[in-house]
Amino acid sequence: MSSLQQCLRPSLRLLSSRIASATSSYRRFYAVARVLERTEAYANHKPDNAGDSMRTRTEALLSSGLELYPRFPQDKDVRSMSCRGFLEIYESLEPGETEEEVEMSLQGRVTSIRIGSSGLAFIDIVQDGQFVQSVCVYGRIEQSGASKSQFRNLLRQIRRGDNYSAVRVISPDDTRLISTGIKGKPHRTERGQLSLMATQLPTMQSPCLHEFPTELQNREARIRNRHLDLQVNPRAAHILRLRSSIVTNIRSFLERRGYTEVQTPILANSAGGAIARAFETSASEFPERHIKLRTAPELWLKRLVLGGFEKVFELGIDKTHNPEFTTCEFYAVYLSLEGLIDRTERLLSKLSQVTNDLICGPLASLPVCEIDFATPYRRLDFFKEIESAMKLELPDLTRPDAEAELIKIYEQLNMRLPSAPTLTRLLDRLSAEFLEPLCQNPTWIVNHPECLAPLSKSYIDPQTQRRVSARAELFIKGKEVINTYEEENSPFEQRRKFQDQVKYRADESETDIDENYLQALEWGLPPTGGWGCGVDRLVMLLSGTDRINDVLPFGNLRNVVSRSVTEGKNLSIL
Repeated sequence: MSSLQQCLRPSLRLLSSRIASATSSYRRFYAVARVLERTEAYANHKPDNAGDSMRTRTEALLSSGLELYPRFPQDKDVRSMSCRGFLEIYESLEPGETEEEVEMSLQGRVTSIRIGSSGLAFIDIVQDGQFVQSVCVYGRIEQSGASKSQFRNLLRQIRRGDNYSAVRVISPDDTRLISTGIKGKPHRTERGQLSLMATQLPTMQSPCLHEFPTELQNREARIRNRHLDLQVNPRAAHILRLRSSIVTNIRSFLERRGYTEVQTPILANSAGGAIARAFETSASEFPERHIKLRTAPELWLKRLVLGGFEKVFELGIDKTHNPEFTTCEFYAVYLSLEGLIDRTERLLSKLSQVTNDLICGPLASLPVCEIDFATPYRRLDFFKEIESAMKLELPDLTRPDAEAELIKIYEQLNMRLPSAPTLTRLLDRLSAEFLEPLCQNPTWIVNHPECLAPLSKSYIDPQTQRRVSARAELFIKGKEVINTYEEENSPFEQRRKFQDQVKYRADESETDIDENYLQALEWGLPPTGGWGCGVDRLVMLLSGTDRINDVLPFGNLRNVVSRSVTEGKNLSIL
């Protein structure tokens, strides 16, 4: 027994009664890591009552003589490769074939161990979502200097969830191990499994100190242990990988067309943009001032257009729906509503193709997207469709009694009034009732009333003779995904619309007239097309999930706060 083991064993016995008092899995994990560096660190390690199996596992690892948390040196003589690269490069190997002239190393987390005999084991590892089988035959590994007892020790200690790579024995009398990667030769088994034939003994990079689950279905457990959820539920990880691909393709689509990506202020003295109650805070530099989280980057981006950036876009958060809600907005000069619609349909056609290619390939746990993105998309006229569905005519919305007339229509239809029944809310409810359910495949709603789009240009519709906005909303499966319109560039019209917006303000919304923006418009904003997309909702539609929490890495704010509240409690997940 080594001197380190002799020092640690008394500490382990003395501290066994204190193991149940840890406050979090985070502290437990790193306390164990420090044990390996200095003996006295173990005195501070206090797992909770779910840590009995962890204590047993830790004692077994310590008594094995393994170095559990080694540094990862780069072996210059051996090619280190990702699992993805390995699978792609050696796909052409025939059954039974081995690349004897090639030696490489792989690293990853153990997902499966199958022991064929005392001298044969199959270890499956995963790295970045890609799985590779490692074939460990003692007859081959023995040539590196590893003893049979070391091979058996590996088979006794290895567990699902451990991070493993290979070892090199420093000298025949030295049992210490250093990692260099699962070193071996590309090989395809007789059954056709592409594998790495190990030439050195794999060893621990970092152990999993808990029993690694095979599944995680409880919703609360998944939220609290998102790191495990992503490991054991392929669909959870595949949704986030699809999200990344969608964001990448949106950015690439715009950059190829000459758009400049920018980042605009998150906090300011005015929320600006969308109608929503803004989050307020303060700053230590000027604590007497109220600072608001922006509800949309729109006004900032149009200031950049005024500054000569004729095509700009931003991918970032939007407080309108969720504190972590991600949007993409772009603005381009001399782009009409028809141009915006065409650009949108081209983008979504591209994204649907990319999605289906991924789902038919590496993201196979996701359902094939059945939404029909064939162009051109259907269009619904706001006034015509609602009046046809109600069999009633909407009032003249410019009249002072328009709100009262709409309430009478609600009474005739026996519809429940929205809370704070302002003109805009009454119209929104009618749209939600009669228009949005018709939009299952991609459908544009056009010719909205002017009051519903205060930042959009407006005009008299020649067919209905009503004042409408130059706006188009894209709905899919009854949900708004994209909002686009020709921007109002008259400072006089914009002031009037801001004033109307304040008039329609609901109790929980705060709408201030942005005087700075109005002054900027006085310098002459060119005709500009604006576009906004809810990225999270788009990912939900393309991935086939109904919960926005599933497309956010750690769920919404409630999930994040809930996780921190339960930190330190019993974290049993099985």
